[in-house]
Amino acid sequence: MTTPLLSVIVPCRNERGHIDAFCESVLQQQLPEGWRMEVLIADGESDDGTRELLALRCAADPRFVLVHNPGRIVSTGLNACIARAQGSVIARLDVHSRFAPDYLAQCIAALERTGADNVGGPWVAQGHGPTGRAIAAAFQCRWVVGGARSRDTDYEGDVDTVYLGCWRRAVFDQHGLFDESLVRNQDDEHNLRLRLGGGRIWQSRLIRSTYQPRDSLRHLFHQQRQYGYWRPFVVRKHGQPGSVRQLIPMIFIAACALLAGATPVFHAPFFVLMAAYALYLLGASAAAAKAARDWRLLPRLPAVIAAFHLGYGLGTWRGLWDMARARKPSSDVVRITR
Repeated sequence: MTTPLLSVIVPCRNERGHIDAFCESVLQQQLPEGWRMEVLIADGESDDGTRELLALRCAADPRFVLVHNPGRIVSTGLNACIARAQGSVIARLDVHSRFAPDYLAQCIAALERTGADNVGGPWVAQGHGPTGRAIAAAFQCRWVVGGARSRDTDYEGDVDTVYLGCWRRAVFDQHGLFDESLVRNQDDEHNLRLRLGGGRIWQSRLIRSTYQPRDSLRHLFHQQRQYGYWRPFVVRKHGQPGSVRQLIPMIFIAACALLAGATPVFHAPFFVLMAAYALYLLGASAAAAKAARDWRLLPRLPAVIAAFHLGYGLGTWRGLWDMARARKPSSDVVRITR
């Protein structure tokens, strides 16, 4: 009888300060009895010493495999790993996340229990420092993210998309690999493609991990602008967004711009809209601070929440503009810094 093999796939670039801790955390995973594991790490041409650390790790432990990713972005790294993977089950991990010891075991169990095509756990942020904790609090708040089930730690059931993911190998044979034209949103696009092809995505509260978000408003805004920028390309490909809530920031930006630039008779509606958004920011900030059980975060949260929405909305409009003019994306929306 063949021993089942799990292939763990990990894209990374310039992660010298995190890669050793991540590798050690992977080795602490408690796999189901009889299972073996290989860990394929796609390095996107790191220039900070990450590649050398990975080479040493792979030489010392044959379970680790260094995969070249000249494309440098997440989608090319994931596909390079999948091409080398030998396992019947493939699970994606992230260098900036921490995983419960039974994370991979619960992924395998959820695949077997539900028969779903992709499984994962809730997306739980855990920030460091005052701004990082505020970003994490906003990240988890349903009033900020539009009620996304991916942030609900108690939800168990079918979802539109899921954090990271775990698949049977056959899913990629049936539905294809990740779209390498997308710098961001490649996971949402793949899940949308999977669902349109009749597949199911399942979120299990037993699959537990924590994600470390950005720790500054500037980095958060840049990240969200990139996410927003690549959304129109997903919509163009499939004729629909992953979910309606992803369109709300761009609609808000459009309403602000139209009312602000209109004739004076429309200036009053503009100020009403701004006042309503200010009230929303205060209410959502209070809800996020309460959920995080840390009212010290309240002064930082309005700016954090605005960075989420404005970055995403502005990025979406820029993506639409570049797409309409058939312009090549500029380096600031192509380059992945983490």
